[in-house]
Amino acid sequence: MSDDLATTPTPSAAPAEAATNPADDAATVRRNSVVIWVLIVSAFVVILNETIMGVALPHLMTDLGITAVAAQWLTTAFLLTMSIVIPVTGFLLQRYRTRPVFLSAMALFTAGTLIAALAPGFEVLLLARVVQAGGTAIMLPLLMTTVMQLEPPATRGRRMGSISVVIAVAPAIGPTISGLILSAFSWRFMFVFVLPIAAAVLVLGWRLMRDVSETREAPIDGLSVVLSALGFGGIVLGLSQIGEARGDGLPLSTVLAVAVGAVALALFVWRQLVLQRIDDALLDLRTFRARTFSVSIAMFVVMMMSLFGMIILLPIFMQEVLGLSVLQSGLLLLPGGLLMGLCARPVGRAVDRFGPRPLLIPGSAIVAATLWTLSAILDPGTPWWALLACHVAMSAGLALMFTPLFAASLGALPRHLYSHGSATVSTVQQVAAAAGTALFVSTMAAVAAGEVATGAAEAEAIAAGIRAAYLISASLATTLVIGAFFIERPIDSPEPGHAAH
Repeated sequence: MSDDLATTPTPSAAPAEAATNPADDAATVRRNSVVIWVLIVSAFVVILNETIMGVALPHLMTDLGITAVAAQWLTTAFLLTMSIVIPVTGFLLQRYRTRPVFLSAMALFTAGTLIAALAPGFEVLLLARVVQAGGTAIMLPLLMTTVMQLEPPATRGRRMGSISVVIAVAPAIGPTISGLILSAFSWRFMFVFVLPIAAAVLVLGWRLMRDVSETREAPIDGLSVVLSALGFGGIVLGLSQIGEARGDGLPLSTVLAVAVGAVALALFVWRQLVLQRIDDALLDLRTFRARTFSVSIAMFVVMMMSLFGMIILLPIFMQEVLGLSVLQSGLLLLPGGLLMGLCARPVGRAVDRFGPRPLLIPGSAIVAATLWTLSAILDPGTPWWALLACHVAMSAGLALMFTPLFAASLGALPRHLYSHGSATVSTVQQVAAAAGTALFVSTMAAVAAGEVATGAAEAEAIAAGIRAAYLISASLATTLVIGAFFIERPIDSPEPGHAAH
């Protein structure tokens, strides 16, 4: 690692109750464990909410009398807010203590959920989704940063296993929960279902959350905030609109959004490179000087694209090609989501014992093999059990990858860069999810349109489009196997001055 990465600002307001070694006494261990579990439960609730909206869009179009384009904005606005707020969390987590940041994030999410449950129309519901996203965006970086600061290196893997449940399982079971609710109730009950859980978690956090993080007088650079919002927001907005177009052609607004986003992102990177010389960067990019972190980020991009491709394309195939209901397709996705949850802790313990590479190599091979299989077998005659088997296999492969990558990526950084690394990982996940959706849905739509033009039946055309999308996904996922060989065991004591790999 370079000398720049080994330079750390001196914390100016470290909480008195924070311990340098969480294993020093039983009281500290109990406190830290309570804090982490409150954050894990909270993050699971807010991330679960992120994916329950998708299958409800047809119901919303009917009940609210809105177009498909307007309905998609309920998802697009959520992703857009996330992509704007997450890069700022690196600053927030340095400047403010754990308890006020947590309570603010959870209060925002709970308020947004209440507004959504009571929303009289589309405009208020859209506002509610933006408020929800503001809280959601803060929660995951807060969780990852806190775990890295409190958990001893020897047990960090199993804690990261719990975080992988939040990242992977919550989106996987979201459509199932939506299908169950919508089979008996209106769309409003999705928020009615989440509201008491969110309120209970907020009260629990109010009672149990403690200040455990180190803080410093970090300045906020207004220009960096603006460039970040334009850069990440523009790219996510443009990519989301590409995914929504489904091959109907790209409007000028979409092209402009991506172009403005790309230019602003380049300026944002330049600005951070200048500011990090005096430790004032909004998002410190010296994290990328750690090779394991850089390779992990590249793998996260492909993994999130693969995950969201699976979440989006398989339900489309089940419903539009095989004719299954929303509830049936949701139930078929449930076993894979449950498997990821069951694997989280054992995988975490294995990471602590063996390191990340022995898990990443077979996990990446399983993911790639499953995607190659899907690209070959999908047609109107594919049996439902084959889809179930592929989804379970894919879930097993991803379960072997998420936890090792979390532990290895942040474990490769010195302590003072944890908050920046967490914000970077979360930002990349949002952008990759939007990119995967845009790439795979657009590919499916374009190929399907071409098949229809040659006289193919609609179901056959959609199947051909989804096969083509999975072919691209499989090609990308093959690079994961190569990347897995470059991931090294996290450094035992990630303090400034130690070498990162």
